[in-house]
Amino acid sequence: MTLKTLILHPQSPEETAQYATSLATRLDGGDVILLVGDVGAGKTHFARALIQSMMNPPEDVPSPTFTLVQTYHTARGDVWHADLYRLTSTHEIEELGLTDAFQADICLVEWPDRLGTLAPTDALTLSFAPAETDEARQIVASWKDPRWAEKLKVWQQ
Repeated sequence: MTLKTLILHPQSPEETAQYATSLATRLDGGDVILLVGDVGAGKTHFARALIQSMMNPPEDVPSPTFTLVQTYHTARGDVWHADLYRLTSTHEIEELGLTDAFQADICLVEWPDRLGTLAPTDALTLSFAPAETDEARQIVASWKDPRWAEKLKVWQQ
């Protein structure tokens, strides 16, 4: 499988949220999104918008920095939002049940470098970076699994 990429240039937090909301409509159980970027790059904002768009009614989606994982029940299935920044060992990831969730649920993982060899090879990686203005971002989507090409068509319309 070859690596595919798509680059997005949202100019505001609202536009970043629109990308998240549109992707949410295409997600299914077993879809894992790895969110990469420095503190303040937009990872949690993207995850929050995606999760809230899947809930009826929307509820507060706090950053899981201190809880490590938050789980939300939606019409499309359970959504796991993990922030692995504070973890130091892959054993901690297994204790959280995250590897099992990768198989059945929709998972959004911030700081996925902490996964090491537990990172799913079929995941979508979204790399966030600041762009030309304070509110603008560059988001680089990369994937190997062909199912993501179909799901990401929603961003190419």
